[in-house]
Amino acid sequence: MTSGIDDRPTSIPAPVTGITKRPPGLRLPAVVQTLLFAQYRHRLFPLLKRRHGDVFTLRLTTPTRHLVILTKQEDIKTVFGGPVEVLHAGEGNAIMGPALGDHSVLLTDEAEHRRSRRLLMPAFTGAALAGYQELVGELTRAEVDGWPEGTAFSSHERMQALTLEVILQVVFGVTDEARLKRMRPLVRGIADIGPVTLLGLPYPLLQRFGPWRRHIGLQRGLDKLLYAEISDRRRAPDLHSRTDVLSRLLQAAENEEGGGFSDAELRDQLITLLLAGHETTATGLAWALHELVRQPEQLKRAQQAADEGDDAYLTAVAKEALRLKPVVYEVARQLTKPLTVGGYRLPAGATVMPAIGLVQSDPAYHHQPDEFRPERFLHGQPPAHTWIPFGGGARRCIGAGFALLEATVALREVLVRYEIRPDRAAPEEQKAHHVTLIPSRGARLVVRRRR
Repeated sequence: MTSGIDDRPTSIPAPVTGITKRPPGLRLPAVVQTLLFAQYRHRLFPLLKRRHGDVFTLRLTTPTRHLVILTKQEDIKTVFGGPVEVLHAGEGNAIMGPALGDHSVLLTDEAEHRRSRRLLMPAFTGAALAGYQELVGELTRAEVDGWPEGTAFSSHERMQALTLEVILQVVFGVTDEARLKRMRPLVRGIADIGPVTLLGLPYPLLQRFGPWRRHIGLQRGLDKLLYAEISDRRRAPDLHSRTDVLSRLLQAAENEEGGGFSDAELRDQLITLLLAGHETTATGLAWALHELVRQPEQLKRAQQAADEGDDAYLTAVAKEALRLKPVVYEVARQLTKPLTVGGYRLPAGATVMPAIGLVQSDPAYHHQPDEFRPERFLHGQPPAHTWIPFGGGARRCIGAGFALLEATVALREVLVRYEIRPDRAAPEEQKAHHVTLIPSRGARLVVRRRR
């Protein structure tokens, strides 16, 4: 009886560099591998690494047939530091096209990507982040003050509500309460897009039915409101005194030769910030709370840091949660030309995939990797390309600083108000939800006001 995994010895001879040869991997049908990848990649990848070594292959039915998974620091460095003309992240993310829009910074490559990133950067500088902190704090206090005391609840759901409000008011900059009221259910629905809906969106026939029809309806409703907000903002007399992300993007465009983003481009970037920054930040925060409540010493130190305004330790808590429980387990690059990586000469069209979850749990790079130890981020950083929750190289997430700001502020506001504990001692499992790995029970907490 076979497991479906190649029955080769665990110790595999090093392949000959320069020879086009597929790394070893599963022998199961592609449809089965696709299902395993979608639902159990955080369990499948460690198994395949133990069986096949640092480089292995998966065959998928869509969107690309062969994935080459990379787990070693030097191979990940090759991908993140390689020529962007050869390693296309936009093509690697093509499955997201119908949800994000053609102009999304996640879907473009080379010159178009460089232009989008240049126009987005002013909204995410250190000075810009400092300008967001006060409003993020206000929104967090409003959310956290309403938490129920003495009753278990899902911290993941509450953090989703918070990060959604941050997107609407800090990123989109919507201040009109009537427009906010109309936007909230639309944004919630779009942010909760499932993998089946996502895979079917490119097909016009499916758009007439079920979840695809509903999603298209949500998109059209939100687009109408977003275009109205963009139009109003372009004409706003107080544009230059506003500090939300959308207003900063419009201000930056004034200094761009050839003009800034069109309305359609702005729409796509705002939807990208919504989908890339809502669920991921909320999940990272939920994992941070999940780990803290099970580590009395770290919880005590974090609470003291919150009381004293020691943001460095709270940021370290957020970073360690992202290392131990990566929200996104892998990133992708599609090759436009042959490339040698991991000892294999891979052909054009192959997709290479640095495994965030594997390199961040490797004891060669992180001492006692299974332990939650925020202190590892207080004195320096882990080796390059071994802590990569935001990706790396020219495609590193442009909102990384914003996400860590949100996390630090949220942890501070929770910990200065509440004594927190888990509803059960046993830790929650990672569960695949769309492209993220979430706590299986929602990182449930019980809180009581501090006295």
